[in-house]
Amino acid sequence: MNDQKVWKRNEIESPCVRICVVHPEARICTGCNRTTDEISRWSKMTPEERQEIMAVLPDRSSMLRKRRGGRAARIARG
Repeated sequence: MNDQKVWKRNEIESPCVRICVVHPEARICTGCNRTTDEISRWSKMTPEERQEIMAVLPDRSSMLRKRRGGRAARIARG
């Protein structure tokens, strides 16, 4: 059985989903939608600050859905 307690901290609510990849242009984690600054300051924030950020995270996902064109764009730029 995989022990998930390593990733959970009851005292700090977190949107982390353990997919920690920062989008190179948006500078937002593709897993939780937080900025790198928010991630680094998360444990020092008040519960109210964290709740404010968590409230806007779903709106940020649209920033990450833009495709750069994939293979077809690379060939066109070629």
